[in-house]
Amino acid sequence: MSSASFETIATAGTLPGYWSGVLRRLGRDPVAMFALLVILAMVLMAVFAPLIAPADPYRGQMLRRLRPIGTPGFPLGTDELGRDMLTRLIYGARLSLLMGVTPVFIAFFVGSAIGITAGYLGGKVNTVLMRTVDVFFAFPSVLLAIALSGALGAGIFNGLLSLTIVFIPPIARIAESVTTAVRKIEYVEAARASGASALTIVRVHVLGNVIGPIFVYATGLISVSLILASGLSFLGLGVKPPEPEWGLMLNTLRNAIYVQPWVAALPGAMIFITSISFNLLSDGLRSAMDLKS
Repeated sequence: MSSASFETIATAGTLPGYWSGVLRRLGRDPVAMFALLVILAMVLMAVFAPLIAPADPYRGQMLRRLRPIGTPGFPLGTDELGRDMLTRLIYGARLSLLMGVTPVFIAFFVGSAIGITAGYLGGKVNTVLMRTVDVFFAFPSVLLAIALSGALGAGIFNGLLSLTIVFIPPIARIAESVTTAVRKIEYVEAARASGASALTIVRVHVLGNVIGPIFVYATGLISVSLILASGLSFLGLGVKPPEPEWGLMLNTLRNAIYVQPWVAALPGAMIFITSISFNLLSDGLRSAMDLKS
């Protein structure tokens, strides 16, 4: 999204009935609604995995390894250790969504705090904060994630920490851009001239206008986070075996692609469906919030 679009969204946040209009326009977007339903289905599948999964995700039997899709008792086949693929995919939604959503959620708050502070105060504070952010922002997200995970070591916590560090700089940059635009609006200048404290101005006049566009941008990053988290697990830098996680399942099934290609492709399909759903929902939110569109 361009900075002009962000400025339009930010300044529109003060219009009467704006947010109700956003929800109304979003509800009329069939693609965004379908993406939202898919995301909700994934979340419900992860939450209620013990109730809906047909088998134990960790228990396998070598005599039934790599069964094809449609095998009686195993509708999606079995993996390289004879574990039920349907069960593994259902339980895999837990760690995959955790690794995809949590880093962006934390980075949303940390990056927003840094960007809003830099954008509102400006001057030397802006220079120090944003040049520090630019040091991390200069590296490609994939390279930075791999480097941090390699330095910290494999594991869920280290993976979450690495991805959080990756997403703080872009969110901080967007937050700074939107806050700088809002700071120049007349009512913010009037509040400053009336003697209101900086904290009061930010809390009352700035936050309500900048959180929306930052949230839209962060929603789009979830799809990137899902792919990066799966990539780290695939490389052995994320979730460790025998935990069910879609990226790790791709890694363990890569040698079976010539034997059961459809079974081996199932975790990748889940990653693709979930990531594209978050992308489509983010696009729908952006269109619903942009009055020019």
